[in-house]
Amino acid sequence: MTKTVAEIMTRDPIAVTPSTPLKEAIQLLAERRISGLPVVDEQGKLVGIISETDLMWQETGAEKPPYVMVLDSIIYLQNPLKYDQEIHKALGQTVGEVMTSHVISIHPDKSIRDATQILQQKKIHRLPVLDEAGKLVGILTRGDIIRAMAADLV
Repeated sequence: MTKTVAEIMTRDPIAVTPSTPLKEAIQLLAERRISGLPVVDEQGKLVGIISETDLMWQETGAEKPPYVMVLDSIIYLQNPLKYDQEIHKALGQTVGEVMTSHVISIHPDKSIRDATQILQQKKIHRLPVLDEAGKLVGILTRGDIIRAMAADLV
């Protein structure tokens, strides 16, 4: 019989809100030795995720997109909106300013196989687990899957 996400996920994960100060989120990640945190609203619904990748902008800043000048006009060779987003993340002071708002999630009844495929295909490290109402009920990481595999070997 195939295990479900609910059987191996971490229940009631640590979460932050969009208004959480960035310093507090960084402390949580460091103290708990985790690489990401779900971001929820006041009702416990998932609104984003903040990960180490999001926080790297704080240290690296953003690079200007390449451009050319033609008759006193700037023509960007790449989408300047991406640069604006990177600047926003580099200067952000709250979780909401830095988080990734498009988050891939999974339902607790899905199989571990389904979850593993999503993690591999999307090249992500964690899946927030949501109930039918969109409330956060758990989180599933690559480490959870490896630990389940190891337990099956015993």
